[in-house]
Amino acid sequence: MVSSTHWLASQAAMRMLELDGNAADAATAAGLVLQVVEPHLNGPGGDLPLIVASPDDPTPRVLCGQGPAPSGATPEHFAASGLDRVPGSGLLAAAVPGAFDAWMVLLRDRGTMSVRQVAGPALHYARHGHPVLERVCRTIETVRELFEQHWPTSAAQWLPGGAPPVPGSLVTNPAWADTLERLLGEEDAAGPREQGIEAVRGAWSSGFVAEAVDAFVRRPVRHPGGPVLPGVLTAQDLADFEATWEDAVTLDWRGHTVAKTGPWGQGPALLQVLRTVDAVGHADLDTVEGLHTLVEAWKLAMADREAWYGDSADVPLAALLDPGYAVERAALVGPRASREVRPGSPLGRTPRLAEHALLVEGAALVDVTAGEPTVRREPGPVLTPEGEVRGDTCHVDVVDRWGMTVSATPSGGWLQSSPFIPQVGFALGTRLQMTWLEQGLPSSLVPGRRPRTTLTPTLVLRDGIPVLACGSPGGDQQDQWQSVFLLRHLVSGLSLQEAIDAPQLHTTSFPASFHPRATEPGVVVAESRLGDDLLDGLRARGHEVVVQGPWSLGRMCAVARDPGTGVLSAGANPRGMQGYAVGR
Repeated sequence: MVSSTHWLASQAAMRMLELDGNAADAATAAGLVLQVVEPHLNGPGGDLPLIVASPDDPTPRVLCGQGPAPSGATPEHFAASGLDRVPGSGLLAAAVPGAFDAWMVLLRDRGTMSVRQVAGPALHYARHGHPVLERVCRTIETVRELFEQHWPTSAAQWLPGGAPPVPGSLVTNPAWADTLERLLGEEDAAGPREQGIEAVRGAWSSGFVAEAVDAFVRRPVRHPGGPVLPGVLTAQDLADFEATWEDAVTLDWRGHTVAKTGPWGQGPALLQVLRTVDAVGHADLDTVEGLHTLVEAWKLAMADREAWYGDSADVPLAALLDPGYAVERAALVGPRASREVRPGSPLGRTPRLAEHALLVEGAALVDVTAGEPTVRREPGPVLTPEGEVRGDTCHVDVVDRWGMTVSATPSGGWLQSSPFIPQVGFALGTRLQMTWLEQGLPSSLVPGRRPRTTLTPTLVLRDGIPVLACGSPGGDQQDQWQSVFLLRHLVSGLSLQEAIDAPQLHTTSFPASFHPRATEPGVVVAESRLGDDLLDGLRARGHEVVVQGPWSLGRMCAVARDPGTGVLSAGANPRGMQGYAVGR
């Protein structure tokens, strides 16, 4: 079974399964296709965390394809450039690209196929074209002036004939197709499968790809707000990075084990919320009490995320996930909506928030190139007429006939994030915008350390066997929407599809991860399908409810396997009419 955010990626993954590949082969094929068909949401120059487990190797393992800050990305460099925070787009915000290498490491260590086999669909779509999504065209139109005036290489790729492509027309990326061909040539010349994959990785990190990126980044380009500056990413930064395996962070919860990334991502916040909701004792999302409890639990967890999560300082994770700490936090869930950012004090330590996080409420302007923003308000939320946020991510889940299960959330390297590099056919990511220039924080900008990411796949096990993979695009909302899905599926007993289809909501009452890092005190964003009784009930408790369209929030994917019967199942998000589940 496969579920992803684009039908072509799901079908590419299914093809690998039909050819006797396993879940790792299939996920890699899907991931490479997503880089081509959802270029506004991810790319080869972006980031990738994933989680994998199988019945014969049931310990959930995280593959970290989140690249760190380049060696030259120092607070002093940004200060000398006249910046008080990392821009939301442009070359200065680029972390070391991690997504492509992570897909190759997954293929090498857990897959069975060659790069040529799994890259075949992506190469075809890059060379011969794919029907471009309306959302891609809309994104290009949004940044058209930027491309035309300041990023000419992006204009050459994304404004054919001087205008955005027409939805449904065939769009190609010949530069990326050429890069893939060169990489596959390196594989062909290297011999056996693993040596071939290593040859591809070497050409990426120490060969022609790294050289082209290095040369391009040295050119000054315009950043948000006007400064024209070069980036700091170098070929040596690419050579020094490789995607790495690590243990997942797990929580035993209601007969299941929920696995997430470490606190260099926001994943453990979901585990904190599940504990807090249980400590409060209200998990029924068909009641005002249940919804209020979930929203307030998320405010507390995200305050902890801001104070304690990151890769640049020690994270007291065991204390944050301790049942006793959850009881302490649950006691803060009162009958009225909180409008404060209230981090806790695990182990008696004093929490500290970035000074900027304490200052910014709301946002008068939106950097549409930043990607994955939470809902912004001018003074209302900045949304398309259909209620969509201006940026996003991708997701893919796969389970094979043997029970290997993969949950992956690729992102970054959006076409709107930084200028297109014509020599290799992709843009760099902007994940450094999630770091603070202020030092001494877990999420401070430190060369060689990972920016704290919002990308957060989920794997669920029962009795030590993987039974569920799920995830969603959506920046700070990813785990919020997943919590709604998990409570409805694992607690209320809805099927995968029913839980995906159920009305969604989230809060923005905490410092956002994306530029300009604003907080919206007391705000809850909800689909209208929740109904007037529940929405009015939330208002009566003091929540500032922002109602969106009936099918506007979340892009959940999910696959599952019953280890007792071997029966596989999947669900895909109907919102946006492009998510797709397939299997047999």
